[in-house]
Amino acid sequence: MTIALRAEQLCKVYEGGDGQPLQILSGLDLEISRGEFVAIVGASGAGKSTLLHLLGALDPPTSGRVTLDGALYAEAGDEALAELRNRKLGFVFQFHHLLREFSALENVMLPLQIAGVHDSAARERATRLLGEVGLGERLTHRPAQLSGGEQQRVAVARALIHDPVVVLADEPSGNLDHANGQRLHDLFAGLAARFNTAVVAVTHNRALAERADRILALEGGRLHPLSGPEAMP
Repeated sequence: MTIALRAEQLCKVYEGGDGQPLQILSGLDLEISRGEFVAIVGASGAGKSTLLHLLGALDPPTSGRVTLDGALYAEAGDEALAELRNRKLGFVFQFHHLLREFSALENVMLPLQIAGVHDSAARERATRLLGEVGLGERLTHRPAQLSGGEQQRVAVARALIHDPVVVLADEPSGNLDHANGQRLHDLFAGLAARFNTAVVAVTHNRALAERADRILALEGGRLHPLSGPEAMP
């Protein structure tokens, strides 16, 4: 399979409150292929969100390298990195960050419109994606008219609008009740294969992690494969 995202020997060090260095990631390696869904689990404070920020070119590593679809982040300038984020990465966060005054359709269309895609083409693709996530009958509804689970599915459609190489999700069901969380887990379970993208989800949710192709635990600044869901922390 085609490697979509590769991280090699990633280290991230921050300055602690006492002025001393605080190492979060230490020589971390990761490869994920198109069509693969990987769940990353770990204790609070282990560095899961930090890792996602590095993979998403939102923050540079202290050392190490990240390659997305053959492009090395360290060799790209700010403009090129912004282009990579906008064109080849999709993001889904715990809170959906939808624009309240826009309909579901308008929220999903927006990234394409910003990129200069003609309205008719943006509308056609956004309509199709909202149908794919089960919201074909809710196109004109604004976020306040949608349930929490529906809002998060709009966010998933928006993350897919550019046909990204990788979708990065940070606790995507963390703000949902059990029923809506299960619907979102069902969606994530088929996302990578259906859209031929790679999906990396950071989660504390055992039910979501169990739907992944691989479960990796972040511990001691590195990723370790888990042999099965029963091994989850």
